[in-house]
Amino acid sequence: MADKRTMTLNLTQPEMEALEQLAERKELSKTAVLRQALRLYHMVSIRMDKGEKIFFEDELEKKKSELVMLS
Repeated sequence: MADKRTMTLNLTQPEMEALEQLAERKELSKTAVLRQALRLYHMVSIRMDKGEKIFFEDELEKKKSELVMLS
């Protein structure tokens, strides 16, 4: 098992509400949601650093939207 460390995270009220809603909808702890978000952000950052593009596709409306992140 990986060595775990503790940190304090200060969130605004809207950020905390979003976290709580996600945790409830996904039936996960807030910690689990944040871990998943961190892994996703890390993977997306690596791929975009390599010059890859990431899209969201709406199959019903046949539309694609590119994800753009500011560095």
